[in-house]
Order: sequence, then C-alpha cells, then structure tokens
Amino acid sequence: MAIQSQQNDRARAIGLWLGPMSLIFLILFPIDATNEAASKMAAVAVLMATWWVTDSIPLFATALLPLVLFPLLGIMDGAAIAPIYFNSIIVLFIGGFMIALTMEKWNLHRRIALNIIHVVGSGPSRIILGFMIASAFLSMWISNTATAVMMVPIGLAIILQIENDFGAKKTHSFSVGLMLGIAYACSVGGLMTLLGTPPNLSLVRIFEILFPDAPSIAFGQWIVLGVPIGVIMIGIIWALITQVFYRTPQDLTVDRVVVDRERSQLGEMSFEEKVVLAVFTMFAILLVLRVDLNLGFASIPGWSRLLPFPEMVDDGTVAIAMAAILFLIPTRNRSKGNKRIMGPDVIPRVPWNIVLLFGGGFALAAGLQQTGLATMIGGQLQALGNLPTFAMIMLICVMITFLTELTSNTATTEMILPVLAAVAVVTGTHPLLLMIPATISASCAFMMPVATPPNAIVFGSERISIEEMVRIGIFLNLIGVLVITAIVLLVGTIVFGIDPSMVPDWANSMAAGPDG
Repeated sequence: MAIQSQQNDRARAIGLWLGPMSLIFLILFPIDATNEAASKMAAVAVLMATWWVTDSIPLFATALLPLVLFPLLGIMDGAAIAPIYFNSIIVLFIGGFMIALTMEKWNLHRRIALNIIHVVGSGPSRIILGFMIASAFLSMWISNTATAVMMVPIGLAIILQIENDFGAKKTHSFSVGLMLGIAYACSVGGLMTLLGTPPNLSLVRIFEILFPDAPSIAFGQWIVLGVPIGVIMIGIIWALITQVFYRTPQDLTVDRVVVDRERSQLGEMSFEEKVVLAVFTMFAILLVLRVDLNLGFASIPGWSRLLPFPEMVDDGTVAIAMAAILFLIPTRNRSKGNKRIMGPDVIPRVPWNIVLLFGGGFALAAGLQQTGLATMIGGQLQALGNLPTFAMIMLICVMITFLTELTSNTATTEMILPVLAAVAVVTGTHPLLLMIPATISASCAFMMPVATPPNAIVFGSERISIEEMVRIGIFLNLIGVLVITAIVLLVGTIVFGIDPSMVPDWANSMAAGPDG
C-alpha cells in the first residue's frame, strides 16, 4: 500500500505540471487554425482530463475550471456557463439524496437489509446471495458507498462467528466471497436506476445539452433497461463466487444468530421509519411511471398525462415534492432534538463535491458542443463506423470498463460521452446506442480496489487481497461487456426507440456543427 501511495503521489505531481503545460502548448499551437474556439476548448479539455485522471487537485476543484477559463479564453460567456452548474438533473440528485439520507437517519436502510438477509436463508451460498440482494437493492436508491459502509460490518460479524466455529482457514473462501459479493452488488445495484450512481445522471444531462430537441431519458425507461442487466449480473457474480472461484465446503453451516440479534436490536418499526418507507415507495413509483413506458409487448401510460401541463413536470419535480413532504411531517422522536422527519441537518450531508463534479462535466459537454470540437473529434474516429454495431458497442464497453479501474467513473463518462455522441452522428448511428453502454460500463469495474468506493471499502476489511479481487474481477469485467452489449441491443433499442442504422432528426444539430 505504501508503494501504491508513492506512485499515486508521483502521478499527481506529474499531472499537476503536465496539465497547465498542455493547456499553454495547445493555445500556442492550435489544432485547427480555422476554429480558434475549438482549439482553446481542446486545451481546456486536456487540462481537465489530465487533472481528473491523475487526481492532482480534488475532482470538484477541476470541475470549476470552465467557470474561469471559458470566459477568459472566449469559449463561452460567463453568464451562460454558470447556469449549467445547476439544472433539473442536479435537482433530482439533491432531492433523491435527501430522501436517501433520511432513510439512513432513521435506520430504515438497515432494517430493509437485515430483513432481506433473514428471508433468503442461512446456508453459506444463500447468505452471500442475501447480502448481494440487499446491497444491490439499497444501492439502487442510496449511495453505493453508504451501502457498503453499512453492509460490511454486518458481514464481518457473520464471518467472525463462522471463524470461531470452523477456523479461519476453512472459512476463508466464504469470507472472500461474502466481501466481494457485497462490493460487486453495490456497484451493480447502482447501474439499475438513474439515481443509483452519478454517471447515469451525467448521461441524462449531457444528452440534453448535446441534443436539446431529443426526447429526455426518463427514470422508468432506465429501470426497464437497467434492472435486467443488474439481475443478470447479480446472478452471474453470485454463481461465479459460490460455485467456481470461492466455493464454500458443504459441511460449513451458518447460524443466523448474528442477523437475528441485529434485527432484534432494531426493535419495532418506528413511526418515522413507516413514514419514510411510505414516502420512499411513493417516490419510486412516481419516478418509474411518470411518462409512458414502452415494454415492447405493451405500453404503460404515464401519470403525468393527467396533469394540465405534463410537459413541465420532470423527475426533479417529483424528487423535491417527496423531500418536501418529509420536511413537513413532525417526528414523534424528539430524543435527538428532531422536530421534523427530515431536518436542516440533511443539507450539510449532501455530497456537494459531486454536485460540482456534475456541473464541470455538463460545462465540458456544452463547450465541446458549442465550439464544434466534439464533431471534429468524431470525424477523426469515423473509421469506427466500419465495424458491426455490436462490435463497436463491445469496444466502447471494454475501453470504459478498464479505464475506470484506475479513474473516477463520473469524470471518465463526462469526458467520453460528448465524443461518443459525435462519433455516433458521423458514423450514422443513434447516439444513445453508444452513450448508454459506455455509461453502464463505468459501473462495471470489478478488478481493482481503487476502481470503486465499495471495492476499496471491502479491501480495507483486510479479508481479501488484490490478487483475489483481480482473479475474479477480470472475468466479470469481460462478462459485463457481453451482458451490457446484449441487453442494450435487445431491450434498450425497444425501450428508447433506437434504430441502430439511422441518426434521428434531432441529432442533426450536432452534425451541422456550431454554426449549423
């Protein structure tokens, strides 16, 4: 770990100087003498990419650079760039996160997890499956980091009990399997909903910026695509862990005393938990069914049709409305000074660094679009259009999956998505056919502890080694590529109305360039 830390420090130091040097070089020697704005945009993009990849300064600090550099370099007006940092997608993120934090505040997430584990069973393989289902479900709605932080101690308590009964050596496979199952399920759960992980929301807003005339990506549409991918991946991961890589001896039995003790300590469900559960359930239903859902074999009409102005209501509207309800309802538990079920204490706990990171990615996308740089880069990659559609998708998935093993998945998707959109347009492909697989792949990095926060958290438990994570992780990375490619082509094309062989009319604005 010390060697790894030294290598990271060296990379940060190199990136800190390399980024500004690249900026100056590209300004002095423009990539396109006929488009000065695009050349300067390239300089800013390289600087941001360098600092994001090397983590030379905090990611959110790098995300603030467009606010300064775009006006100074004549890329975009300061008054135009600032509003990009706060929009309907940010509102959805903040509202959803406040509801998730309130679930954590009243321990509802813990009750849900323990009940799922209790129901699934007590055999070693079933215990791992129970932890994975609970982790994945919670990660659909709350931070995968928070889910991992909660689930790992419960898992470790069960591991310690089994080690006392059977010894550490005989229990090792179960220990590794349980920790990996928690980490991987947290990541997979996040890809199943738009709220599950930041890259999903980044896609929605970047898509809106690049293609303002296109139909928005709705929460329900994403659920219909994401859940099949997540369920298949959870099943494959569980099978590989319990039956192939870390098979547990048949005579090893697990006493459910730990889970039962944890459940009994929670006591009866409180009034606050019941209210949060009701609001959370309503929140999920309203998000999923807001707009019409095309399931291929049937279409479910959305509830927003019943409103006088359905086109003015979006997912952010729903998120804030549900959060407001929690702000209004008084609590019956005043032991901690609480007056309302959701109080002002929730505001400092919202990850504002992620909000700023979102904004930086959105600003980057706007700059790439407005200057025509995205189209220029897409033109250079036009040869990708010679590949079959499935091969192009698989290539993109492989690239993103292995790139995010070492870089922030949010920063990576925000850098790559505008370029992929341009590649799709110039190669005659529907933009979402490339952008959606890339986004989902950013949540499928299973090899390295630094790839995702859940990976790092379970690695910190000291129950697994890097070799054990890499051993199964490389297979899961490749399996993820195949699953994502297949489900996007089979399900995504129906849900999002994608014709792989055709560029929609609303994408012509990008094809026309900044002056079109």
